[in-house]
Amino acid sequence: MQFFKALIPGAILTFVVSTLMGRAHSTGGWLQIHHYFIQEQGFYWSWVLFAIGTGLAWMIMIITPK
Repeated sequence: MQFFKALIPGAILTFVVSTLMGRAHSTGGWLQIHHYFIQEQGFYWSWVLFAIGTGLAWMIMIITPK
């Protein structure tokens, strides 16, 4: 259950960082930021950053006491 909760902060982190770097016309090096279009709406996204952000959020949720 903790993993599914971690998907939200991972997605928000990815969206914000990718948008900031993508608008500066940067690919982010190994982050591989790409400009995607869905129904004529463009946004920047990085699957590498999403995996790292989700993993980080998941680890933080696991180590915090309940």
